[in-house]
Amino acid sequence: MGRPQARPRGLNTERAIYVEFTVLGNMIKATAIDAASGLEASILGPAGALRPVLAQAACRKLDYLVRKKS
Repeated sequence: MGRPQARPRGLNTERAIYVEFTVLGNMIKATAIDAASGLEASILGPAGALRPVLAQAACRKLDYLVRKKS
């Protein structure tokens, strides 16, 4: 069993967020999607990057966009 990942400070833990990964050659696109609003945020990283790190960055960007929109 793996340890649960701690959410970074400042991220809203009340909403459901889906993260999707797409391999684009030697890059990976991580897209975080807010389930309630459908708002999306994407980032690109190297194919060798750890997926949890990419997911965290995409979630931080999504959180910024949600706060900016409201």
